[in-house]
Amino acid sequence: MTSESERPDDLVRAVEATLFAATDPMTVDAISTHLGGASVREALAELRRHYDGRGIQLVERGGRWLFQTAPDLAHLLRREKEEVRRLSRAATEVLAIVAYHEPVSRAEIEAIRGVQTAKGTLDVLLEAGWVRVAGRREVPGRPVIYATTPAFLAHFGLQSRRDLPGIDELRAAGLLDPIDEAMLAMETVGETAAERAGEGTEETATDSVTALSQDADTGPDGLATDEESA
Repeated sequence: MTSESERPDDLVRAVEATLFAATDPMTVDAISTHLGGASVREALAELRRHYDGRGIQLVERGGRWLFQTAPDLAHLLRREKEEVRRLSRAATEVLAIVAYHEPVSRAEIEAIRGVQTAKGTLDVLLEAGWVRVAGRREVPGRPVIYATTPAFLAHFGLQSRRDLPGIDELRAAGLLDPIDEAMLAMETVGETAAERAGEGTEETATDSVTALSQDADTGPDGLATDEESA
């Protein structure tokens, strides 16, 4: 309990110390209970006046009291922190397909992978700034097509997409499994088909992608959905 002989400034200091040490904002009743039932409203008002215009302020939010940084100084305390985020298996596969076969639609990505691609997978790559919307394919339905960005090249230290490792380099580094080889084989097959068909129709290109997806089915089990492969 607060003694009758205790000076008002001692109560103010006690309230200040209590709020300073608190891990969460406190109600008037909680402060009072902590200080043995003392009446703390006048002390809070005095503390608020004392901190007015200073670097920190005493404020009431939703009936709870706390110290906070003065709003006009908040920018001085902001710190940028780099957050490391690992791509899921699904996102890695989609990024590789876009990089090697751009511009490519979602349906073409799914045909190469042999599984449906969750919308969130592309959203992650778009948010990272590595994939961009490159327009729409001039076919029925006009599907959105995707391509890589300069940020993708910069992040992976590439001058251009021509610097992407070839299939032999990836195989030598032990970075290919059967489904990866099926994906990358699309590049060679697509070029060969284009040479035979000249300007070729979109339907012919789509048929080639679909045929390759059958080879991709020989990859590891458990790739039925993005969620399973992630």
